[in-house]
Amino acid sequence: MATAKASWYASELRRELGLRNRRWARGRAHVESYGNSPVIVYAPEGGRHGNFFDAAYAAIAARPEWMRRFGKIHAQGRALPKAERRWRELDSSMSSDALLMNVFCTPGVSEAPAVRRTLGVDGEDTLVFGWRARAPLTGGRSDRTEVDMRWGSLLVEAKLTEGDFQTCKAGVVEGYRDFDVVFERELLPRVELAVKRRREATEFPEDYSQEFEGAGEVDGMILSGAEARPSLVDLTYGLKPVPFSEPGSSVPFTGASHSVGGEAGYAGYQLIRNVLAAYAEGCSFCVVHDERRPDLREAWFQVMLAVKSAEMRVRLKVMTWQELAGSLPEGLRGFLDWKYGIVRAGRVASPVKELSEFD
Repeated sequence: MATAKASWYASELRRELGLRNRRWARGRAHVESYGNSPVIVYAPEGGRHGNFFDAAYAAIAARPEWMRRFGKIHAQGRALPKAERRWRELDSSMSSDALLMNVFCTPGVSEAPAVRRTLGVDGEDTLVFGWRARAPLTGGRSDRTEVDMRWGSLLVEAKLTEGDFQTCKAGVVEGYRDFDVVFERELLPRVELAVKRRREATEFPEDYSQEFEGAGEVDGMILSGAEARPSLVDLTYGLKPVPFSEPGSSVPFTGASHSVGGEAGYAGYQLIRNVLAAYAEGCSFCVVHDERRPDLREAWFQVMLAVKSAEMRVRLKVMTWQELAGSLPEGLRGFLDWKYGIVRAGRVASPVKELSEFD
């Protein structure tokens, strides 16, 4: 039931963003993805980019380390019309990374006292997008998967239309060195991973495009499908709650008695690994999501509740884009309203018309 609810919230937000971007794309270089519920994907043109607030894009273009984020190729490029330039993740109107950079790359935002107070940031540290964490694994190896943004001692995970926080087999999750130091494993959300059917690339092409962050990458190597969750373009998992391990038990739950062919796993894998990265680095960790996705907040609270240490729990935060919008410059607020339907508290987002009215 929880999975169905999350899917509904994600699809409704995806639908609204599709309508808003159909309007926003007029007069801007763009294409639409194939299949049902097409997604708008923008192309750069003349020093501008339709997916970005002009001031933010100019700032990105002036910083080579930020511009390198455009090197990330769109995972579902085959669901898009061919072009001379390969499509990038940041071209997509559904990209949470693009939303994150639109907000924080806009001049004045990272310097604003209100933004710094809200996020608990001190000092003059620069923003790092796509920061490589080094969450320690048993055996001396490290997980070097990406965190969306690091700002000093703050790690940030940005979310928009992604379906969830990923699942992963229990053996991989329990292989982190600090797993049992940080978490009460019996309190973490558990799922059973069962392969159900193949999925066409054109079916909701944006559903998990930003989940391709090397979820199972260890010391620069991508783990096999038996060790980490494969792309939902290739396979769709059926997610079913499973009983916890016996409290205090060090033996991973196998799930063998509950399903034929299923495999025990954890929900909220991105959250678990980022909490572990924050613990190892002595950082805070914040999830920023849209208020139209209460399912993501609920999933985050489930993971937070499993953290043993009160000192660690106070370093874990959650915020909505709407809460952050109140501290942003007026021009950027207008962009976020028109393109994303994100407005500060007490304001009503600009109306969006039905798709047929844009044809």
